[in-house]
Amino acid sequence: MKTECKPKRIEFQELGKREVVGKFNGGMITSDAGGLLLRETEKRIGIIKGFSQCFTDFRNQGHIEHTVSELLSQRVYGLALGYEDLNDHDMLRNDPLLAVLCEKQEPTGIDRKCNRDKGKALAGKSTLNRLELTSPDADEKSRYKKIVVHPEKVDHLFVDIFLKSHNKEPEQIILDVDATDDPLHGNQEGRFFHGYYKEYCYLPLYIFCQDHLLCARLRPSDIDGAKGTVEELKRIVPQIRKSWPNVKIILRGDSGFCREDIMVWCEENKVYFVLGLAKNERLKKKIKEDLVYAKLMYTTSGRASRIYDDFFYKTRRSWNRSRRVISKAEHLQKGSNPRYVVTSLSYEEADAAFLYENIYCARGEMENRIKEQQLYLFADRTSTSKIRSNQIRLYFSSIAYLLVSSFRRLALKGTQMSKAQCHTIRLKLFKIGAQITVTVRKVWVSLAEGYPYREIFLKIYKNLLKLPLPV
Repeated sequence: MKTECKPKRIEFQELGKREVVGKFNGGMITSDAGGLLLRETEKRIGIIKGFSQCFTDFRNQGHIEHTVSELLSQRVYGLALGYEDLNDHDMLRNDPLLAVLCEKQEPTGIDRKCNRDKGKALAGKSTLNRLELTSPDADEKSRYKKIVVHPEKVDHLFVDIFLKSHNKEPEQIILDVDATDDPLHGNQEGRFFHGYYKEYCYLPLYIFCQDHLLCARLRPSDIDGAKGTVEELKRIVPQIRKSWPNVKIILRGDSGFCREDIMVWCEENKVYFVLGLAKNERLKKKIKEDLVYAKLMYTTSGRASRIYDDFFYKTRRSWNRSRRVISKAEHLQKGSNPRYVVTSLSYEEADAAFLYENIYCARGEMENRIKEQQLYLFADRTSTSKIRSNQIRLYFSSIAYLLVSSFRRLALKGTQMSKAQCHTIRLKLFKIGAQITVTVRKVWVSLAEGYPYREIFLKIYKNLLKLPLPV
């Protein structure tokens, strides 16, 4: 059978007397021209560059065509632009714009060594897959997979990026800690059924400071949700204090993190905490009168009523000391709704109402950050068989999140999209059609004239020009 060389016609419904015919023969056209803004951001803050330094490449450098930095850039930019699967890269490797983002000196791929790779500047899925599947003990003698990640360096990088994002030491920072479910649909290592989520899943642990990601640790789900928190704090807090010795650090979490070992560690290391406290009958008795009065207020006004109180409380067995507890006696249409928070902050630092409403309740913003990474930067694409390789995938997603989050914080400042979520940023700013023309001296990117967010795009570009390039 002869190969069909002519592009196949796609015949759509007519426009009056005119035929509407499509063909995949437009030449070098990209749908991701806005990714150039991400590249400008990366040039100034070097997140992917720092990430590439967390790997050791044991390959023979004289025989390779894709450096570690180029491979990581391809993977991270792909996630940021909405391509969650490795399979996508068998077509994306033809995209000259993505090749520009990855710093390929010949974005058309005409300089590739093998004839089968001519015109494909980037790596295919199999080459990229080796980043995830390389054994931690690989070396020069390994046969195929020779690019080894060092998790401790990646963990250090997350905190280092956070520290470098500040021009001076802040007076106070709040570390938000939470766990979430990562649904599994195969027989991955560490796969367990979780009764609360009612599914087979991983249970990753996240730590954020505002929109800065400090920790993304993949864990099996047959554990307490707070397990490993102290170990993460033991490395994060000293790293922060090395640069900011006087900063006040507050740990914030829901009742799943109200654990004695976490509170004791915080008290011994001068880290304050604001943690949810699960209700019980003893606590209800403490605020019995408040609950009655809150119900009376609701009956009188017909509106939600709440009364805050402040007292010291000690469990019968699990706590080694009395601690300050904030109570909220609330009555709603559905009935009584008591809530409790335990804290090491004094009354002088925060009264009951302020601590609950302005400090504790603000932790809900962290859930939006987890949602962004899980849903829009594909942190849940943990489908390899080993938990270690899935952790590496989580690292890729985390770096993509840090890059887009930095872009939002630095480039979108002063625009109507300064608080937009990652998927909105991608849809409105990165997904731009453009024709690519590569000459000897220039790469021309002819953006779509009908692009509706041109003015915002130009303002963002001006914002990026104000940021200094590294020397």
